[in-house]
Amino acid sequence: MQRLARTLLFLTLILCACSNSPSVTDSALPSAQPLPVTEIAPGMITDSPTPSIPTTESTVAVPQTDQTPGENIPDVIPTDSSCGYQWAYQDLPQLSSDFQQSIQGLQPQAQANAYTFGENCLHEDGSIGGFSAKETDFNVTLQVNDLSNESDLGDWIVKVMQVIENIPPDQIVGPGPGLVHIIFQANGEQKAVNFYTNQYQALPAGLTKPEIYQALQTAQ
Repeated sequence: MQRLARTLLFLTLILCACSNSPSVTDSALPSAQPLPVTEIAPGMITDSPTPSIPTTESTVAVPQTDQTPGENIPDVIPTDSSCGYQWAYQDLPQLSSDFQQSIQGLQPQAQANAYTFGENCLHEDGSIGGFSAKETDFNVTLQVNDLSNESDLGDWIVKVMQVIENIPPDQIVGPGPGLVHIIFQANGEQKAVNFYTNQYQALPAGLTKPEIYQALQTAQ
């Protein structure tokens, strides 16, 4: 009897111990919990394992200037709608007198004059509203012995141009190179050569007098 009581007590203890043990259905691992959602403020640095991609701000370079609107803008000369522009000439009395005197210093019977070539502003009633100078031109008439002597003609061209190139710049009117018109006369016949001053100045150095004459005849 005493032995049976011990056996029952032993079984009772075992049953009590089993009832206090966690059941097999209870998982030893904690259940997955949703990750907290954190609001990230713009520009906030986070510990996210995903590398952040830097954004490149595109900028357009705008040139800076201290120029006031309208400053340093070339003036535009308005066209007078009441004008009809017409090629015209104007005398230069003082320059003509000085030029002829210089040419006659080379040949007393020579004739020479200077004038301005440009445009007149011509109104409908025939009145002239103004003159716009383009260039200062020169006329020279020389006497020679032989029109076929190109060395002599070339030499005269050089002498005339030396006189023209010695004219003070402030006496030359107009922005363009001037036209030089030289007439050579001999025994009732004549030859003419026309060239601009910059054509003469552009001739290669070392040309002979006949070559100078031939080059400027070709340039006409």
